[in-house]
Amino acid sequence: MASKQQMTEREMSGQAAEEVTEQAMGPALLAAAASVGLSWYYFFLRGERQRGMFVGLWPPTILAFASYFNQRKMRQQIDSITQPGTTLKNAFDSMMGSK
Repeated sequence: MASKQQMTEREMSGQAAEEVTEQAMGPALLAAAASVGLSWYYFFLRGERQRGMFVGLWPPTILAFASYFNQRKMRQQIDSITQPGTTLKNAFDSMMGSK
């Protein structure tokens, strides 16, 4: 059975992961949603079908860039944790967010 401290650490690591995701994806999701709305506006309301389809291709690109930068940030965190001279306890503490 897990101790109270271990359960708290698990909850904190889950919250930290959600916060990182929200910080990285928040503006990208907003931009992607705005792009979809703009695409519909051009396609259906203005009748400019070609422009609407072009703008409709932006959301996957925006989300791909956001994903790339999020992965790059995670890789930097992993590299900083696994630097030579870092003890195993410090690495685990850093990953769990207790430091």
